[in-house]
Amino acid sequence: MWAPTNNRHRRALHAGVAVAALLIAGCSADPPAPPPPSLAYAGLPVSGSLADARRAGFDNCLEIDGGHVRCRRSGVMLLGEGPYEAALDLTGGGGASGFRQITLWHDRDQSAVLKVGEALKKKGWAFSYTGEGGRGDQMILTQKGAPVHFSIDLSYWGKRRVRILPE
Repeated sequence: MWAPTNNRHRRALHAGVAVAALLIAGCSADPPAPPPPSLAYAGLPVSGSLADARRAGFDNCLEIDGGHVRCRRSGVMLLGEGPYEAALDLTGGGGASGFRQITLWHDRDQSAVLKVGEALKKKGWAFSYTGEGGRGDQMILTQKGAPVHFSIDLSYWGKRRVRILPE
């Protein structure tokens, strides 16, 4: 390893290190992306900002790390089914980049979320399955002209959940 042999070399090395540190400090990460447009469906927020989440009663928020915030609400009803637990996962420091889906689940009844799929089918929503042979991990429900689609977990691995996502 090279080491400076005299004071002039040491000063030059220290100056170079200081300049490099200043350049690195000036090259901060890009500013956070703006939150997506506010979108609600069936009375629930589907995308938007932290302010949208709080207005909808999702005020139990926990900063998971510097780039993720989860805001929860209990007792959520969806299409006459529930009550469910619900969460909005926000990105960006302090949730500044907003959320792009809502997730619902039932703490004790894995089959409870399947009722949402049945209610949507009765309303004429089309459905398909991910995975092989028409049987899979998720049921995807869509309706022409709807601003959202639904994804319902079918497998027993972990908690089954319903996700509502913007189209």
